[in-house]
Amino acid sequence: MGKGTKPETKLSQWDALSLESLKAQGWSEDELIRRVQSGNLPQDESKFKFDYAGLAALASEQATTFTGAVRDGYQIKFNTIRGIHSWILIVFGQEAELVLEPGAEAVIASLSEEEAARLDAVLSFGWTLSLQDNGASAAEGKQLYKIVPAQG
Repeated sequence: MGKGTKPETKLSQWDALSLESLKAQGWSEDELIRRVQSGNLPQDESKFKFDYAGLAALASEQATTFTGAVRDGYQIKFNTIRGIHSWILIVFGQEAELVLEPGAEAVIASLSEEEAARLDAVLSFGWTLSLQDNGASAAEGKQLYKIVPAQG
């Protein structure tokens, strides 16, 4: 992985997580943009307790950036290991494995090719997504991927 084109729009990790939680509402892109710009947003009852104020400020102050992120995708400016884990949970509804062992930090998730490509596109510089050779869940069209800090 890592060969795909990264979107030009960059979001903070928190704005990306907030945006993805709103995308889960099932609104069209136009409705999502309209709701964020007008502040007509739901109360988040998830464990994240998003208040969406940062996203509303982004939509107001940098409308082109916000609209681009919704319509064309985005790359996260700086990921943390826990942020990647949260993104996978919000976007794919999957509780990925979180490895916090010093020097061996990783997130391990069972993803389809399309999910892996989407995750790879949003990862910030400094992270590597690689397919693990284990054939896990191949019957479901998913394979095991490992996200680790880039070595270098």
